[in-house]
Amino acid sequence: TVTFNAATSACEKGNRWTHALCSLLEMQRQNVKMDVISFNSSISACEKHGEWAIALQLFEDLQKEGVQYDVLTYSALISACEKGEQWIKALLLLAEMQQQNLQPNVITYNASLSACEKGQQWEHATA
Repeated sequence: TVTFNAATSACEKGNRWTHALCSLLEMQRQNVKMDVISFNSSISACEKHGEWAIALQLFEDLQKEGVQYDVLTYSALISACEKGEQWIKALLLLAEMQQQNLQPNVITYNASLSACEKGQQWEHATA
């Protein structure tokens, strides 16, 4: 798991989002246990390239695998939605995160506010 996570993280940092996904798929193919780091790196890689729909699909996969997500997971998802101008999805994820008793951080709030700004939804940004 550690080796694959390192490779996935390197792909994310190197702007190789498709390679990050391939690494995740290879983990699955080889029956290597995926953890939150595996998914967070891949979600972050998608986020950096505006691939919000794939990031959301990865979140569904993470949940199906029974992997425990965290604040970083939601922050990356909300950032992906922000970059994809999906302000409604971003706010829904923020609400879901709080329902899961996860405390949003500065990154989470900034991405949510930016999503509202891009969608010209000022009333939601100040709520």
